[in-house]
Amino acid sequence: MKELFNPLDRWLGSATPAAIARVVDLDGSGPRLPGAAMAVTIDQDVRGSVSGGCVEGAVVIEALDVIESAAHRVVSFGYSDDEAFAVGLTCGGTIHLFIETFDPADWYEPLKADVAAEQAVALATVIEGPNPGRKLLVRTDETSGPLTIGSLGDEGLDRVVERDARGELAAGQSGLRHYGEHGEARESVVSVFIESFAPPPQMLIFGAVDFTAALAKVAKVLGYRVVVCDAREVFATRQRFPMADDLVVDWPDRLLSELGAGLGPRDAVCILTHDAKFDVPAVTGALATDVGYIGVMGSRRTHDDRTKRLVDAGVDQDGFDRLRSPIGLDLGARTPEETAISIVAEIIAERTGRTVAALSSTTGPIHD
Repeated sequence: MKELFNPLDRWLGSATPAAIARVVDLDGSGPRLPGAAMAVTIDQDVRGSVSGGCVEGAVVIEALDVIESAAHRVVSFGYSDDEAFAVGLTCGGTIHLFIETFDPADWYEPLKADVAAEQAVALATVIEGPNPGRKLLVRTDETSGPLTIGSLGDEGLDRVVERDARGELAAGQSGLRHYGEHGEARESVVSVFIESFAPPPQMLIFGAVDFTAALAKVAKVLGYRVVVCDAREVFATRQRFPMADDLVVDWPDRLLSELGAGLGPRDAVCILTHDAKFDVPAVTGALATDVGYIGVMGSRRTHDDRTKRLVDAGVDQDGFDRLRSPIGLDLGARTPEETAISIVAEIIAERTGRTVAALSSTTGPIHD
């Protein structure tokens, strides 16, 4: 939804009625993940996307009806072999959307402020059951205000959803949850969509080399907050790495001791230094964190030599199992740009748990 803030602000300022459609669930394969959103005004000004073009036209019609009737609704679009020209997803799955009128109430401005400040925040919305459309904003840091704003209509439900929203935020995920009327487990009287607005994942890149510049550019495209670190001040310059969010002149272990507690499964550490006096403290420092990906650049010979040094430094088999060395997928990459693609491709595969292969040589769903 955060991509819609600018148009929503304009429509709010001009008192233009609008509706928001959000993907809340998928069955099978789907082009957009839960949280993808589209907004439509009464004048048919359309922003955002929920399916990459498959069902947008039909969603506009539903959204206009929601604006006229002020009635929230869940709508679903699938694919029918019997209706070749029917509106639906060509990928074969079913997409479930919640469409509601845009009513900023007390949640919209705090949500925008937290997202702008890169504070973790979740928005829980009742989509089915008592009080559809009711919202609960859940924060993890009370320095920006109350930990919760709003209510889903029941104190017990609020308490359980707040707990689950914090869990979704920790994983950086959005999803649909089902509860009893008062938050009871294993019931489905109430369906609540929890949308996470987690801070961007971090990528720490050690080594101010040509490959670093290429990797930083690609990582920024994927939404990472990029930190470049090198102890050599002459190489770690803003002129060489203007795309980095932060540029640190220091030793890897010192930076990791400072930032390591904040690293989690969504984050990545990429060590591109080729130098044992940098590599070993960077690897051992990264292994002491909960970072989701640790990749180390180097040839097979460099890898073998580094492995011996890491053993001497006390790294055990569990530690080696976390390392991706040499870094990246075997794409035949040669240039810094191609190597950057191979690295981020490996990071994506690690995150999704996929065995990497060409789609043309596999079967089954393209999207999880």
